[in-house]
Amino acid sequence: MAITAQDVAKLRAMTGAGMMDCKNALDEALGDMEKAADALRKKGIAKAAKRAEKIAAEGLVASYIHAGGKIGVLLEVNCETDFVAGTDAFKSLVNDIGMHIAAMNPKYLSKEEVTAEDMEKEKSVYRAQLEAEGKPANMIEKIIEGKMSRYYSEVCLLEQPFIKDEEKTITQLITEKSAETGEKMSVRRFVRFELGEGMAKKSNDFAAEVQAQLSC
Repeated sequence: MAITAQDVAKLRAMTGAGMMDCKNALDEALGDMEKAADALRKKGIAKAAKRAEKIAAEGLVASYIHAGGKIGVLLEVNCETDFVAGTDAFKSLVNDIGMHIAAMNPKYLSKEEVTAEDMEKEKSVYRAQLEAEGKPANMIEKIIEGKMSRYYSEVCLLEQPFIKDEEKTITQLITEKSAETGEKMSVRRFVRFELGEGMAKKSNDFAAEVQAQLSC
């Protein structure tokens, strides 16, 4: 099929890659936008990674209220400039992440925040299951490693499949938006409230900070 300038522009907006790279990727993918985007994702990641040393000191603290006021999310998402923080695209990203947190209830922000206690608890459960199934001892640890990857994708925000597009994780969503704007973006912290439930501790003790402020 013929590749149009609009196709190239759309792929560039999705990935942050150069025009010729986008044209070549679309040619190789026979016009399939998703396949071309997958092929270029590494370039988008590399582009965003170049800005890893930049300080994302701007951004928004925003709220998302879901299910008729029964679930609420408070989160901080950072970028590098107040200009980008004020754009509709950035506000939309923050809203999407807030909606995702409300729906998926992640326990942690990232894998690095999972406590040693929780990791060992999960591993011990998997180990007992595998031993009961009669799996060879030399295979059990490898199988557990794979199961832990799935565990992280369930409880860590950045590892979870994005609720509006499960083909990408929250990390990949943020990377794409970073590539589009040329600015580093990151979720710093979040807390999720649910009516009738205790407020669980979230990343960077954000929940404790909110509780302290509310008690003042």
